[in-house]
Amino acid sequence: MKTTVKTFLAILIFSISTQLFAQTDAEMKAWMAYMTPGSVHDMLSKSNGEWTGDITMWMSPDAPPTKSTGTSVNSMILGGRYQQSNYTGNMMGMPFEGISVLGYDNSKKKFINSWVDNMGTGMMILEGDWDDATKTVNFKGKQTDPMTGNDMDVRETFQIIDDNNQKMEMFMTQNGNEMKTMEILFKRK
Repeated sequence: MKTTVKTFLAILIFSISTQLFAQTDAEMKAWMAYMTPGSVHDMLSKSNGEWTGDITMWMSPDAPPTKSTGTSVNSMILGGRYQQSNYTGNMMGMPFEGISVLGYDNSKKKFINSWVDNMGTGMMILEGDWDDATKTVNFKGKQTDPMTGNDMDVRETFQIIDDNNQKMEMFMTQNGNEMKTMEILFKRK
């Protein structure tokens, strides 16, 4: 009896799995296009290497900005599909570490960016479009407002000025008001 049940389960599992993974030629072609790095991924790889950052931060619109410096090391991962950036520096007098994973979703035709750092326990996810005229990705997303525990709208612009210079600007919306909170001018080392 046990052998019959095991055989039946094995046949059932095999039957279900072959139906789940059976794909038409069109579905397979779409999957291959989705998983294959392209020209946008090549563009991302041109930012590989070590960068210095001049950082300006605003804690409130009426407070003077604080300034610091940091470094970023960028490298393509997972077969050239994503760019991982490891950031280090100081923020508010404390050591700072952050990791960004930037990709381009071939199906959505959008840039996707995730961000984590040692100044919090949340994750910021942004999605954006490329503006070829300004060489800028315009990101929008959400992050947790640690003061309220609620989601907060975030907007980021990331501009490729030239092969050796980039600019990132971060804006956050609280109580319906958008405020510039950060600007980083990156220079290739």
